[in-house]
Amino acid sequence: MIALSLAEIAAIVGGQPYDIPDPTVSVTGSVVYDSRKVEAGSLFAAFAGERVDGHDYARGAVEQGAVAVLATRPLGVPAIVVEDVVQALGALAKAVVERLGATVVALTGSAGKTSTKDLIAQLLQRAGPTIWPDGNLNNEIGLPITALRSVEDTRYLVVEMGARYVGDIRYLTGLVPPRVGLVLNVGTAHIGEFGSREKIAVAKGEMVEALPPADEGGVAVLNADDPLVRAMESRTRARVLLFGESGEADVRAENVRLTATGQAAFDLRTPSGCREVTLRLYGEHHVSNALAAAAVAHELGLSVDEIAVALSEAGTLSRWRMEVTERSDGVTIVNDAYNANPESMRAALRALVAMGSAGKATGGRTWAVLGPMAELGDEALAEHDAVGRLAVRLNVSKLVAVGGREASWLRLGAYNEGSWGEESVHVSDAQAAIDLLRSELRPGDVVLVKASRSAGFERLALALLENATEGEVAGR
Repeated sequence: MIALSLAEIAAIVGGQPYDIPDPTVSVTGSVVYDSRKVEAGSLFAAFAGERVDGHDYARGAVEQGAVAVLATRPLGVPAIVVEDVVQALGALAKAVVERLGATVVALTGSAGKTSTKDLIAQLLQRAGPTIWPDGNLNNEIGLPITALRSVEDTRYLVVEMGARYVGDIRYLTGLVPPRVGLVLNVGTAHIGEFGSREKIAVAKGEMVEALPPADEGGVAVLNADDPLVRAMESRTRARVLLFGESGEADVRAENVRLTATGQAAFDLRTPSGCREVTLRLYGEHHVSNALAAAAVAHELGLSVDEIAVALSEAGTLSRWRMEVTERSDGVTIVNDAYNANPESMRAALRALVAMGSAGKATGGRTWAVLGPMAELGDEALAEHDAVGRLAVRLNVSKLVAVGGREASWLRLGAYNEGSWGEESVHVSDAQAAIDLLRSELRPGDVVLVKASRSAGFERLALALLENATEGEVAGR
């Protein structure tokens, strides 16, 4: 964070100093809410959660080097006491961003936010010092934490904004006002809360409504291939830049294809020229993400040559998103366990099939180990059924549906689509899936592991990797 004294911070957040012997002492380190991440000069934000109260860790944080604690009550250690730590953190982030000369790039969408954020960060790093979120810190806590990592020489601040309700993005853009706002897509993630894709579009469109007008540098980067996103053009005063595969897109992909190993390649066409791109990322769905990142980079002055090289070299910065690891026994594990919604499930299944095509000649099979998709409301049964059916239509070799009711719907969809015998199975929990896979996997197989975050499937994927000692897998 840019250096601020405790007195300055107290004034910004409207807090009362307690047990602070010298208010001129500055916070020079990071702002954190996990006491394990405290470093010398940190400010520790004490949140009272459902299971853990950060106030209980305040003394330890100070002993580890925190200058002070942002808290809701005196704690016997240097503290700035406020009524609401979340609001105080937001106010501090807003003040810091206002003092910066950085260009703020904000993005939202139903799917692909984190992958696209990672791509944008890797492109903009080539143009200057860039700050971006770890993972998907995209809510009223994660966004300020990201913004507060900015320092005096930060040139670009890339932030991700999520929404569960109408008004969420309006609040977040009030804390960290963007100059460039990107909307990727409108899908069905969180449709249980919103009720319809149209209401999701209302929420996501708050991004472009917050942008400054075109004559003040505001730019809305919109997906030309998504009608609900394209319609947001009428909701912004900013200049509009379109990306997609549509011929109307300013930044578009032509001649899209997949390599033999399932990575996307395409011809990138921008207003400044055309170059070939071959992504290191797996699956055709990353083409749209790459185009979105390219559009932002083009807007901020990178040449088409720089963009093409950067996209071709970019990797995954965030964990458990299409992480591909080949075990010593020749089995490939695709850990896409961070989260899931209908759109990302479909994209991951198509990527699995593309990756598995190279191994079919030698008898390799594709395995889809799938769990529940959360927060779908009344659409849950139909969406799980549809994913099960799609696995059959794509000719996935084996479907393993893991868990309770939602998993049974996945299995039922596959069965009704024609998956009988042992082509698809329903198992009760992750351990049952691990036991099954350990006994069945063989060299050349590709295994996709995916479910909503609440299912914790990253542990399942990790178990498949950790237990792959030589000779353990049956059929070798």
